[in-house]
Amino acid sequence: MFTPAQSCATCLKPQHLCVCEAVEPIDNRVFVVILEHPQEKRETLGTAQLTHLQLKNSVVRVGLSWPNLKRILGREVDYKRWAVLYLGTAKQGEAAPKEEIAVVDKAGKPVAGGPEILEGLEGIILLDGTWAQAKTLWWRNPWLLKCRRLILHPRFRSLYGEARREPRRESVSTLEAAAFVLSRLDGDQAIYDQMLKPFALLLKKMRAPRPRPVIPAPEAPAPEAEPS
Repeated sequence: MFTPAQSCATCLKPQHLCVCEAVEPIDNRVFVVILEHPQEKRETLGTAQLTHLQLKNSVVRVGLSWPNLKRILGREVDYKRWAVLYLGTAKQGEAAPKEEIAVVDKAGKPVAGGPEILEGLEGIILLDGTWAQAKTLWWRNPWLLKCRRLILHPRFRSLYGEARREPRRESVSTLEAAAFVLSRLDGDQAIYDQMLKPFALLLKKMRAPRPRPVIPAPEAPAPEAEPS
């Protein structure tokens, strides 16, 4: 745990883990909204703020519930052009290959016209927190059901590795999920690679031995003056 005075005001990481040097904001076409569970905000390995810093068109909101998406964005929205990423596995046939990004209905089954829906998205919403915290955000915000629902089947392992255990293979960080979706929607792998730079640096610094603080040697006492 660290106090605000000991953390970077920009990336919100402890000073010795600051990754601002690796931040390269992307002018993303699809807007990103990150709903962050209050408890996740205290996690050193959390990536909500890093995701926001890497995306010019994004916003982070910390809390448990909001009345609607309009309150978050401050403007009218067409929910059919917004999608929420929710953890899970699409209910496809055993023989059917799993799509990397599946557009599903309330029962988790792929819907018709998935590619066209993805092409027309204006924005995506990510629920930032642990599996249980993401579920809490989902149930506390019933307006999310008005949005399209996306389920990811990434063919990569999260960079978290052993640093933070997740319950399922498809459980990746918020930053990785955003980078994965945006890179696939725009067909540009460079988006994914660029977005992950601060996260990779954070994990590298986390694994490196922390240098011990230098303690100055005590000053030698002044010599006593000789009697005249």
